[in-house]
Amino acid sequence: MPTVTSTAPEDTEQLDPRRWVALGVCVSALFMTLLDVSIVTVALPSIGASTGAGPSELQWVVSGYALAFGMVPIIGGRLGDDRGRRRVLLIGIAAFVVCSALVGLAPTPGVLIAGRVLQGLAGGLVNPQVSGLVQQLFPQRERGRAFGTIGAAVGIATAAGPVVGGALIALGGPEHGWRLCFLVNVPVGLLALVLCARLLPSPPPRDTSRPLDLPGAALLAVGVLGLLFPVVQYDADHDLRLALLLLPALAVLAGFVGWERGPGRRRGYPLVDLALFRIRSFTDGTVLAVLFFCAYTGTPLVLALFLQEGLGYSPLQSGLTASSYAVGAALSAPVGGRLVARLGQRVLVVALGLFLVGVAAAAVLALALAGDVEPGTVAVAMAPALLVAGLGGGSVITPNQALSLAEVDVRGGSTAGGVLQTAQRFGNAVGAAVITAVFYASVSGAAAGGAGRQADYGRAYASGLTVSVVFAVAALVLAVRDVHRRPAGG
Repeated sequence: MPTVTSTAPEDTEQLDPRRWVALGVCVSALFMTLLDVSIVTVALPSIGASTGAGPSELQWVVSGYALAFGMVPIIGGRLGDDRGRRRVLLIGIAAFVVCSALVGLAPTPGVLIAGRVLQGLAGGLVNPQVSGLVQQLFPQRERGRAFGTIGAAVGIATAAGPVVGGALIALGGPEHGWRLCFLVNVPVGLLALVLCARLLPSPPPRDTSRPLDLPGAALLAVGVLGLLFPVVQYDADHDLRLALLLLPALAVLAGFVGWERGPGRRRGYPLVDLALFRIRSFTDGTVLAVLFFCAYTGTPLVLALFLQEGLGYSPLQSGLTASSYAVGAALSAPVGGRLVARLGQRVLVVALGLFLVGVAAAAVLALALAGDVEPGTVAVAMAPALLVAGLGGGSVITPNQALSLAEVDVRGGSTAGGVLQTAQRFGNAVGAAVITAVFYASVSGAAAGGAGRQADYGRAYASGLTVSVVFAVAALVLAVRDVHRRPAGG
């Protein structure tokens, strides 16, 4: 069985002349799935008013998607490596379009949550194919730029969701605007489906006779579900007893590792070649992804809560305030991709430092100004800090992905990408749960209105960002250690 741990092929292979156009189409599909993680944040009040969904149900509108998204990438990556990335990508996009229509037309909270879970499963099929296709289509010298495009999509989608969501809610009104946040995926997804079918190469898969490791897939799915469920459910219930569910989840994941090392390996088609984790760059990059996404994804969420519930902003005003975050990510992600080949882990150190400075400054400004100045002045003062945080965050994602996958064999690129994306999804879930839990705990007993409420929400926002800073510091420590371990560009 070919290993997934050898160095990527040399750059002498025939290059597809349409590779950059094909990448752009793939990134549009990727952007669509990632946007749905953050676009829903500004839509939650409208969803609650329109459907009658309670706080727990609204939490599952957010968390159900993230939970399902995190279960699938490794399995989807293996299917892409073995059955053809183009085929699995098209299936994922088509399913995402159908599920988006279901969510947008949902008559009840139950249907809405079910549709969001199915959306997440479809999105989890799409993402690992894109990273695998980058390794398939691009030589080593171009992958930094290619991953830079993907990093820009990740950063912009995370930060721009509130902007797009706010604009769509303003367009459609409180009753129908939130539905547009999901129905917009239908025309975008159909266009991406047609273009991917036309532009992406369709080479024969590596091994059409290789079956899926069903016992391994089942163990992994149950283990990841058990790991993520108590994290996302805690955000709704705030019940510490949920932590007890982590013990059986860890036991199941230990069983998965045992199966992959033993029977799965002996049968010749394990779901994940565990030798992948002997690649130090991949292992360190996966850990850094968990830590960074814990810090990164929750910050726009609590920003929307602070601005809308505390300062009385409309969804559109809230989204426009967050746009500086998106602009920073858009500007820095391609630059980080170009610099990573020359500077290596030093790019991560600088980027994480910028992110930390921006987040800390936003916390201090909210703490100092909320309740003492006009709400509009708070937004203007925070915009530069959010821009700096976006510049840092956008230039972490791209280099870390490129460095993590640099030494992975292209034949196992989708599976390795799926592992990395599962780590990111776990970081998303943990970060959103912990940061919002701290925010809501801090805002408990807030004043009903006026300057007192604004000040209380400013303190809660600063408390939530403190958690983000802690996670980011941990990621920075890991990046600094890697700088000393490997030379620049190594």
